[in-house]
Amino acid sequence: MLRFSDFIIDCPDPMALGAFYAEVTGRPLKADSTDFWAAIAFGEIELAFYRVDEYRAPTWPEDEHPKQYHLDFEVDEFAPEQERVIALGATLKQEFVNDEGYGWQVYTDPVGHPFCLCRNRGYDWS
Repeated sequence: MLRFSDFIIDCPDPMALGAFYAEVTGRPLKADSTDFWAAIAFGEIELAFYRVDEYRAPTWPEDEHPKQYHLDFEVDEFAPEQERVIALGATLKQEFVNDEGYGWQVYTDPVGHPFCLCRNRGYDWS
């Protein structure tokens, strides 16, 4: 039987990148995290960070080293979350927000992986 268990992100320093995403998501790193593997639990699924010694960051939007994946985080409002993730080390790359305040913003984490803050009309967290 197949069960989805982990989403694993390659990086040069799992504890540092794990700490960044722990702050972004408001969830702690798992106690057994190490310099080679760190993780954040989301129920039965973990967002994990794996050490790659010769890590090369994605070059999005260029294609030399494509993004390969990205994470989306739904927000209630862009401004406070933008301020917060930038203070944590993220970099805003592009915005696609309409006049009504809906859309998405593309950021990169401290090692270059893209992620988006999204605000969609009618999004229901339940």
